[in-house]
Amino acid sequence: MLTIEKLKEFGADVDTGLSRCVNNEALYFRLIEMAVREPSVLSLGEALKANDLDKAFAEAHKLKGVMGNLSLTPIFEPVSQLTELLRNKTPGDYESLYSEILKKTEELKIFLG
Repeated sequence: MLTIEKLKEFGADVDTGLSRCVNNEALYFRLIEMAVREPSVLSLGEALKANDLDKAFAEAHKLKGVMGNLSLTPIFEPVSQLTELLRNKTPGDYESLYSEILKKTEELKIFLG
């Protein structure tokens, strides 16, 4: 079960995330549940495998907004790094960042049950 304490242990900036949800804990939790099931996570991986950097950028940028607005820092940080690499089409370790995004998303899903 997701709790404020578990989110803090995860590394989320709960105070900021909750404030964006007018301190409505139920709404915040519902949005987090939607975020970790966001299809863009898988679409990003597919685009990276296909070397479609434009699509990968669009998916990463979308995820960056979602995770940033919910202050899910452990997911937001690698998504943000990946977004900037893709924005500039800078060669980089896309797969390692994507793996970190997947890992952290799965960790958060465990809290949801």
